[in-house]
Amino acid sequence: MAKKINHDTPSPTPLSRERVLRTAVYLASEGGIESLSMRKLAIVLGVKAMSLYNHVANKEDILDGMVEIVVSEIELPSLETDWKTAMRRRGISAHEVLLRHPWATMALMSRVNIGSAMLRYVDATLGCLHEAGFSLEMADHAWNAIDSYIYGFTLQELKFPFQTGEYSEVAQKNLSLIPVEDYPYLHQLANQIINGCYNGIHDFEFGLELILNSLDRFSGEV
Repeated sequence: MAKKINHDTPSPTPLSRERVLRTAVYLASEGGIESLSMRKLAIVLGVKAMSLYNHVANKEDILDGMVEIVVSEIELPSLETDWKTAMRRRGISAHEVLLRHPWATMALMSRVNIGSAMLRYVDATLGCLHEAGFSLEMADHAWNAIDSYIYGFTLQELKFPFQTGEYSEVAQKNLSLIPVEDYPYLHQLANQIINGCYNGIHDFEFGLELILNSLDRFSGEV
């Protein structure tokens, strides 16, 4: 007698490189990159650890693939708008994506990334600036200056030791460490935060705008 097939039971999702990498991104973004291991990844995927090697070479290959996924989420600068608007949108998008994936900033800074998503990202950025009149050399300097700011601001925001709502309390607690006779300007700034005249919150777009405006003089210099 032929075996009856249960059409109500969904077939398991087949293992693939895409599924492995996206699961790794999820695990790292939820629990930190240090919590990611081949064993844990296999458990979450419901497979044997060795089966992962049919789709990825090793953990380094996984990290490279994870960076590719994150980079693919960043908005590419468009040639259909002016360069400053395009680069502003790119910068804001990159900052938001990196905040969603707290592990990714260090991975972007510390690894050689030559995947297709990264190459498209860099090429589109160079193209946006070059078509606006920047020489290729200056375009390279410009986007690296912008990205250094993005990475630095993002890391500071992720690693800052207290939340924005605690600024006034922390300033009050540490006011005695910055006596007015020794540190007059820092003491005055702390008092402004304590008294609610200033919230102490740094604005990502403020610094990004400073950089973009400073680059104006280099456009048109192909």
